Amino acid sequence: MYTLKLKPALKDYLWGGRRLVNEYNINTDLEKVAEAWVLSTHKDGPSVVLNGEYEGKTLAEAVDAFGADCLGENGKKISYFPILVKLIDAKDDLSVQVHPNDEYALRVEGEYGKTEMWYVVDCEPGATLYYGFKHNITKDEFCKRIKDNTITDVLNKVSVKKGDVFFMQAGTIHAIGSGILIAEIQQNSNTTYRVSDYGRLGADGKPRPLHIEKAVEVTNLTPPPEYKNLPKNVLAECDYFKVKIFSTKDVRKIVVDDSSFSSLLCLEGEVSFDGITLTKGESAFIPANKGEITFSGDATIIESRV
Repeated sequence: MYTLKLKPALKDYLWGGRRLVNEYNINTDLEKVAEAWVLSTHKDGPSVVLNGEYEGKTLAEAVDAFGADCLGENGKKISYFPILVKLIDAKDDLSVQVHPNDEYALRVEGEYGKTEMWYVVDCEPGATLYYGFKHNITKDEFCKRIKDNTITDVLNKVSVKKGDVFFMQAGTIHAIGSGILIAEIQQNSNTTYRVSDYGRLGADGKPRPLHIEKAVEVTNLTPPPEYKNLPKNVLAECDYFKVKIFSTKDVRKIVVDDSSFSSLLCLEGEVSFDGITLTKGESAFIPANKGEITFSGDATIIESRV
C-alpha cells in the first residue's frame, strides 16, 4: 500500500463559479466548477489516482485492491467507504436543503445519511448562510412556509468569516450563501432534499425538482444544538469523522496508525511527503498503518480521519 495523490471529480452545478479553476489547480474545460470531490469513492463522482501502480484507477478500485486494512480499524467497522471530502465554490446561493439520517436514508434511498461539517476557506465581505431554525416551529408551519415561500424568514441567518466552522447533523436545514468557499467533510452520501430553490431554472430550462414530502419527514424543527468546545486545531469530531487543520510549518510529522486512514487536503502553500507533492487544492489518501509521515514545505492542511 502506498500514498495516493488524487484527481477530484468535478460538478458544474448552476450556482458554481471559477475560483476552483483559477485558484485551486483544477484543470477542466467546464465553464464553472461548483464542487471538487477531492476524496470520493461515490458512484456519482469518484476521485482518480494520479500516481504509482494504480494511476488512472478510481480511488474505490485502489481501496478494493489494497483491501480493508487500508481503512483502519475504525474504517472497517463501517460497511462502505466512510467519508467524502469536497471543495465548494458558491458563486450564487445554494438551495435551501436538508439531508436525512442513516435510518431514513438506508430505508428510502438505499445509501447512508449525511452528517457534514463546513470549514469556511474564504468568503466575500458580508457573506451569509442559513444554519437551522431560529426557534422551534411545528410541522404545519414548516409546510405552510414552504408553500408560501417564507421559509427563510424562520431560518437562522449567520454572517461568516474565513476560518468559521459549522457542524451540520443530519436533519439540519441549511443553505450556503453566495460568495463563500467551503471545505466540506461529510458522510459518503449524495442524498439531498431541496426545500426551496428560489424559482431558478436548471440547464433544461425547467425548475429544479423539490423534495418537500421527504424533507418534511426528516427535518429537525428545532434550532441546532450548540457544538461542543474542541481542542485546538480540531475542527470537528463525531461518530463519522474527526477533522483537524494545521500548518506543516508547525506540525512537521504525523503518524498514521492502524486506527484509520488519513485524508490530506492542501488549502495553501506546497508540501511534499511520502513521494508526492501537494499544492493548493490537491489531496492525498494515506492508507492506515502507514506509520510516520514527514512533511517538507510550508502548507495549510485539513486532515480527515474516521
